[in-house]
Amino acid sequence: MDSTLIKSIHVSSVALSYSLFFLRGVWMLRDSPPLLQRWVSYAPHAVDSVLLASAITLAWQLGISPLEAPWLAAKILALLLYIVIGSIALKRGKTKNIRLAAWLSAQLVFIYIVSVAVTHDAAPWQTL
Repeated sequence: MDSTLIKSIHVSSVALSYSLFFLRGVWMLRDSPPLLQRWVSYAPHAVDSVLLASAITLAWQLGISPLEAPWLAAKILALLLYIVIGSIALKRGKTKNIRLAAWLSAQLVFIYIVSVAVTHDAAPWQTL
């Protein structure tokens, strides 16, 4: 498959994944019934699987390794942090205030990940 197509799939998956995270966070904060719908628990996993598969495929096709590209290693570490904080925001936070703080923090981490991806720099604030 063409790397341009894979990149389009990857970027689209990023946008959809973040949109679902944002929406689920809003629903969580409002105690909205849609959060309990079955598709809400399955759709993010499907989207994130496509996102991960496209990321691995793209890195492989372009010959980029996190051991040789510090920006990619930073992006992967930030992704792991995003997953942990996102889990606190949507499931594991004991109070609504903890969940809100985690939800907002996860969005800051997401912005960092996107900035690193765009600049190919682990310290994107120096590039922007």
